[in-house]
Amino acid sequence: MGENASFWESLIYAHPTCTTWKQEAEGSIYHLASILFVVGFMGGSGFFGLLYVFSLLGLGFLCSSVWAWLDVCAADIFSWNFILFAICFVQFIYVTYQVRSVSFDREFQELYSALFQPLGISLTVYRKIVLCCDAEVVTLEKEHCYAMQGKTPIDKLSLLVSGRIRVTVDGEFLHYIFPLQFLDSPEWDSLRPTEEGIFQVTLTAETDCRYVAWRRKKLYLLFAKHRFISRLFSILIGSDIAEKLYALNDRVHVGKGFRYDIRLPNFYHVSLPETPPVQPSHHLQRGSPRRKPVGVTNCDSFSTQ
Repeated sequence: MGENASFWESLIYAHPTCTTWKQEAEGSIYHLASILFVVGFMGGSGFFGLLYVFSLLGLGFLCSSVWAWLDVCAADIFSWNFILFAICFVQFIYVTYQVRSVSFDREFQELYSALFQPLGISLTVYRKIVLCCDAEVVTLEKEHCYAMQGKTPIDKLSLLVSGRIRVTVDGEFLHYIFPLQFLDSPEWDSLRPTEEGIFQVTLTAETDCRYVAWRRKKLYLLFAKHRFISRLFSILIGSDIAEKLYALNDRVHVGKGFRYDIRLPNFYHVSLPETPPVQPSHHLQRGSPRRKPVGVTNCDSFSTQ
């Protein structure tokens, strides 16, 4: 116990206290290094935040090394600052390499700029999403079917990149699918991860189309590893289903010119008391906004544009 006390006493009291302070300030290089340290520690997160931090801290340690070599003439101060400068330089090169390695094909880059970047999704998260679909964009030629009613299994989730898809049921037109919309979001949402199903609509390419497809099993594994990506897709799919519901709502009406509104299923009963009540919930099943309600007719027949 006495040895420990003597060690701490020698560590604290052995060094003489400062009785006088230097009147002149240190050189400009020392103050520049301090400024770089202060600004450098204000960096953010992510790749570009790391580049910001390591570049400014590296410059700060380099200035400290120059100050120790020219003004202080202290080899130990110079050595430590130069070692820290070298570490920051290596880290900067490593992060730069990672940033350059996160590159995508033109279509994936455009998809990121249009859909994922406005939501604040980083390139590292987007890379995980792209790798899950094997970084592949599938081509669907004009008048070829992506899915056939009652035949095609629901085994993937696809996002249209270019072109236009026509959705029909029993040969009757329902709505279009445009770029940046999911092809099968209602089908995806209608099934649990362990369930299987088939399409209740037919999806036909009205023009040459390009789309990105994620296999269900691989995508669910990605969701299990990254909860943030799971929440992201949940929001995107929910928004996409809402757009399809509105598109379907614009195509249908009830008698005497009254438009059927899926948001207010009981509204038209007040306007048309003689009309027998129609329960949309029996026909618009969970996750299937594409189904046409019984007793509701199209306001115009389908015509190819």
